[in-house]
Amino acid sequence: MRALKIAATGMSAQQMRVETISNNLSNMSTTGYNARRAEFADLHYQQMTRPGTISATDGTVMPAGVQLGLGVRPAAVSVQLQQGSLSQTGGDLDLAIEGKGYLEVTLPSGLTAYTRDGGLKRTGEGLIVTSDGFPVEPQIVIPDDARSISINTAGEVYAYFVDSPDAQLLGQFNMAGFTNAKGLEALGGNLFGETEASGPPLVSTPGEDGLGTVRQGYLEDSSVDAVREITELIEAQRGYEMNAKVISAADQMMGATTQIR
Repeated sequence: MRALKIAATGMSAQQMRVETISNNLSNMSTTGYNARRAEFADLHYQQMTRPGTISATDGTVMPAGVQLGLGVRPAAVSVQLQQGSLSQTGGDLDLAIEGKGYLEVTLPSGLTAYTRDGGLKRTGEGLIVTSDGFPVEPQIVIPDDARSISINTAGEVYAYFVDSPDAQLLGQFNMAGFTNAKGLEALGGNLFGETEASGPPLVSTPGEDGLGTVRQGYLEDSSVDAVREITELIEAQRGYEMNAKVISAADQMMGATTQIR
């Protein structure tokens, strides 16, 4: 009774789809979050009669054959790269990326990670870091006596001082782009890591080489569409229920077989 195993793969697939939707909905308010989508592919087929098989001595060829599918399997959970809307916060260290690209972050291990979460902070020493305390590259320190800072679209950080009317350039943020940004590894904490699938990073300045620009005083909202996610959740639930009914029907058929006398 292949239907039992086939329906079980269908239930497992719909469960994975629900889990993906659940993760999207839970990150509706996560800065710079891009929605994920579960993708599936059919399993291999059992060839009862291959198409093109000669069925008679006169050379008649089977036009279709008999190929029995054995279910479904997860193919990928891909990131839907989409620009989220920008919300104005007015924060000096709140940065939104308009377009493609990621900010570079140095992890405690020394490895480089990448993020679109521009909700930056300042340490006691004035170093600009992420919300988790990881320094943004290149490392920029804001002097204690700076009365305000300004960041232009090219990522240049300027500081203003009480005793000087002119702004002082403190540094400029890098922007990293990837040939296949969907191939980045999600590390959690709004961070991504480079993989062989993503390709090496193209590090440049904001606004150059096809990379986006930064806007001070804004944050990028999550790109999750709640209405679409709820619609897909209902579809996944119905798909799970129908596969469960197949298992129930197959069980009744097996029960009828054992009751034959």
